Parts: sequence; C-alpha cells; structure tokens
Amino acid sequence: MNRLNVAILSGGWSSEREVSIKSGKAVANALDSKKFEVINIDPKYELQTLIDLKGSIDVVFVLLHGKFGEDGRMQGFLDILGIPYVGSGVLASALCMDKAISKQIYSKLNLLTPEWFFIRNEEAFDAKAIMSFIGSRVVIKPVCEGSSLGVFICGKESEICRAVKEIFALGEDVIIERYIKGTEVTCCVLGNDDLETLPVIEIVPDKKFDFFNYEAKYTTGATNEICPARIDLYLSDIIYEMSKTAHLSFKCKTWSRSDFIIEGNNVYILETNTLPGMTENSLFPLAARTAGMSFPELVERLIYLSIKQ
Repeated sequence: MNRLNVAILSGGWSSEREVSIKSGKAVANALDSKKFEVINIDPKYELQTLIDLKGSIDVVFVLLHGKFGEDGRMQGFLDILGIPYVGSGVLASALCMDKAISKQIYSKLNLLTPEWFFIRNEEAFDAKAIMSFIGSRVVIKPVCEGSSLGVFICGKESEICRAVKEIFALGEDVIIERYIKGTEVTCCVLGNDDLETLPVIEIVPDKKFDFFNYEAKYTTGATNEICPARIDLYLSDIIYEMSKTAHLSFKCKTWSRSDFIIEGNNVYILETNTLPGMTENSLFPLAARTAGMSFPELVERLIYLSIKQ
C-alpha cells in the first residue's frame, strides 16, 4: 500500500506558536510510518517549501493555532495551492476565530450565550455603563485570540479600563461578557455532515487560577480535566446538540470543540474552536481516549475524514 504524504504545519506567526509546535510534534509522532510519509513545515520560515512540494503532498495537517493559521488565512492559501487539508475551510475558520461574530450567530441560532458588549479598537467606552448593562463582574478578552491569551476578569471600573487599554495596545478589538461562576465544560465533535460527539469534559483549574487561562491550559497538573463530566445526562444531551448545531451552522469540517459554562440548568456557549490543541495536555485527545480511541487512531481518523470531504 502506498503511503500518504502528510505535511504537518506547525509553529507559525501567532502568540500560540509554542503550543502549535507541541501539537505538531505530537501528531507527527503518532502517525504510523508504514502508512504515512511525514514532513514537518514551519510556514514562518519554510513557506516556499510548502509551495515547492504542493504536487507531492496528499494532505496537510494544519496545527497553526491562533492568527494566520486558525483564522482562515492559511486555509485560503492551501485552497489556492490545491492541497487538501485537515479541518474547516476559510469561512468557518474566520467566523469561529472572531468572538463577536460568533456571538451574533449563536444568538441567531437561539443558543444561549452570556450577555456581551463589543468595543472596536481605540473606540471610546464607558466602563460604568458597561457594568450596569452586563453586571458587576465581567470577562474581557480580545476578539481574535485563542488559548485564553489576553483574558481578564474584572470587578471594578478601573480594572475594566486597564484591561481594555492593554488589549487595545495589541491592536485588537474587545469583547466583554457577563462573568458566570459555574461549571466549565467542553464538547468535541467529529465529522462533516454525519457528526459524532465525544464525551463532555469538565474543566476544574487549580484554586490558584481565577479561570482556565493559558498557564492552566498548558501546565501539566494545573487543571483537573474530568471526562466524562460530572453533570446530569440531560445537560450532556443539551451540550451535544448545541455543539453539533454550532459545528453545522458555522460549516465546520472534520472536527471542532465548543466551550460552555453551566449555571444551574442553563448551558451557555462561549466559543467554538476549529483547530483544537493536540498536545499531551489537550482536551480533544482526552475526550477521544475516554471514547475508546487512542491518539494515533484519532489522528488517522481526522486525516481520513478530511480526504473524504
């Protein structure tokens, strides 16, 4: 049997570069050398290599978390080159990366999401008015960042002003959400039209963390990730349906992961990720493992789902 030529794109230009490199190494190590010929490419330095090899690559496994990889730009470039790739296309990638647009779509779909307020970069804002509209405790984050980078939890006007200005300094627009103290969970989806949901994961960061931030995500032992989540079955069913609705409505392909907060009997969707992490601490491999799928089996599944699109 001829081996498939798989190019793994990792590294890149975003603030999530190091996580991307770890994801790339994990996937490369998981691929069976009898079935796959693997080439690792860091497009930040080796973009020409990708162009030169376009005729010999069967599929690209995009693991470029964050900007210029998860936001549709690399997907568009691969479309131009005519190379198949793992995951969502330009539209779904761009929509899910933009939290403000995602929020509008969730609302149109009648998916419950925390009350929110949008501030364009360098736009004037009134912290007092925002708190009166959303609540006395808020979550502030850049519109287009991942891995909880640049996220703040604020309970004072002065804290809101400082957080917004820090995000402005990065050249980002800002989204402010009502802070919900509840159970944080995530749900992974596999497939294109015929979807499979993996067991819901409950996320419990160490008490020293205010929330599931970058350090809590990627430091071994910093977060207790419980799969399946300790929630009622009817809540799990709601989460499965919301995750599949988001996946289909955004036109996601191959895989996605949606994040939620549960407050009482209310399930709030926070965001949908089109390019989940694949490191040793990542959530998607954990959910797959709980469902009886090894990491190498998951990686192969993602590749074959993409080729069959």
